[in-house]
Amino acid sequence: MPTAFSLHILAADKPFYEGECTSLVIPTPTGQYGIMAHHENYVTAVVPGELDFEYEESGIKVRMSAAVSGGMVKVENNEVLVLVETAEYPESIDEMMARRDAEAAREELSHKQSHREYVAAQARLARAMNRLKVKQHRGEQH
Repeated sequence: MPTAFSLHILAADKPFYEGECTSLVIPTPTGQYGIMAHHENYVTAVVPGELDFEYEESGIKVRMSAAVSGGMVKVENNEVLVLVETAEYPESIDEMMARRDAEAAREELSHKQSHREYVAAQARLARAMNRLKVKQHRGEQH
């Protein structure tokens, strides 16, 4: 029985990864969720966090991580589709920009504003904090 499945990670602006995968761990509202080959059909939300996946290249296991924003995942017939607003490898995250984005979002949250503006600022802060967490956790390992 094959130990790999087809993985498609699509960000809103571009395909992020498409290829074979041997394991995938995604951030969900109830915690980290693992997927391997021949997983039962499944659909759930993806929350901002760290996504990890492994694949084999020339017999060598390769482990990758990414900072992802909210979205969804669908598992069906040994094929996994992850749709997220953003996905970034740790080494491509600009730490200074993420810090500036977090500070700007904090500043926005400290002012009176509409509910919609408040929710948008919270989302920007969550994304910036997630990017920093993934950068610090994985950035030096790749």
